[in-house]
Amino acid sequence: MGKRSSWDWGDVDDVFYPLGGRERRWLADRLSWNSMKICSFLPSATEILFALGMGDEVVGVTFECDDPAEAAGKAVVVHSAMQSGLTPREIDDVVRETAAAGGSLYFVDWELLETLSPDLIVAQDLCRVCAISTPSLARELSQLAAPPRVVSLSPHSLSDVLGDIETVGEAVGRHDVARRLTAALRARVRRVRENVLAAGRPKPRVLCVEWLDPLYQGGHWIPEMVALAGGEAVLARAGEKSVRIAWEQVVAVDPEVIVLMPCGFHLEETVAQFRAMALPPEWATLSAVRSGEVYAVDGTSYFSRPGPRLIDGLEILAAILGGEGFEELPARSVAKI
Repeated sequence: MGKRSSWDWGDVDDVFYPLGGRERRWLADRLSWNSMKICSFLPSATEILFALGMGDEVVGVTFECDDPAEAAGKAVVVHSAMQSGLTPREIDDVVRETAAAGGSLYFVDWELLETLSPDLIVAQDLCRVCAISTPSLARELSQLAAPPRVVSLSPHSLSDVLGDIETVGEAVGRHDVARRLTAALRARVRRVRENVLAAGRPKPRVLCVEWLDPLYQGGHWIPEMVALAGGEAVLARAGEKSVRIAWEQVVAVDPEVIVLMPCGFHLEETVAQFRAMALPPEWATLSAVRSGEVYAVDGTSYFSRPGPRLIDGLEILAAILGGEGFEELPARSVAKI
């Protein structure tokens, strides 16, 4: 299980640290001036900031920040070095080659960042594939004329995600708003759990696929979400990172439900990727395939990003496993294939 927030002390102590007395005074000054400027270095942080009512204070985002719609109008300070149009296999090859070379798939527009001069940056320490990681930022940020404070998030579970929302809320002076938001999200989780317990259904074996070629299972908070929704996640453990799996392993566990949720892709893209896959002959023998229990979901919106919409993802899983409630889900969030 991960900590709710991670801090890289290193040799840049005056850039990275949690809110203590001096930091609280700094925050009070910013709030009294009503001039806090924030840059988000990951899409989930952007969603959290807007959910806390800090959209006007967000001055910079990443190229992937697409929710809410207003985020698309913000200056883009984080870009991707990945070329467009690659297949899932080609993307995986680039990721592995870049990691092996010690490189990064993301880069910061430092000139724009210095022009924006943010007071606060929200970054992450969870996945170097998903966004710029905190360690790679520390020394560069310390060289800026006015180094910003940095809140670094590293969630591995739903409770971590909710804790991160409250951490961000405290960092921007919206702790009460954050607590109300997380209370509402926790109430939705309880409602799902209570409905599952009341139904008393057997727990199906569920395989969540985070990447289609090669196969990766869904890790971190995904197994926990499956359990809350009334299933048993196979080939995965709650709180642990996603790992590559083989078709032989899939055949051995014989999942009764398969949910395709490739990271970084919306529903239509996921369906298109699946249609283009070269499936092994054993695919047709799987229980989930024979019973028509294979689903594609909008992984980007509701499963990959550790923010408030993970609870929508939980409700999507509950509908899939319970066989009802689909009419209450967000549009274009799930499809049977």
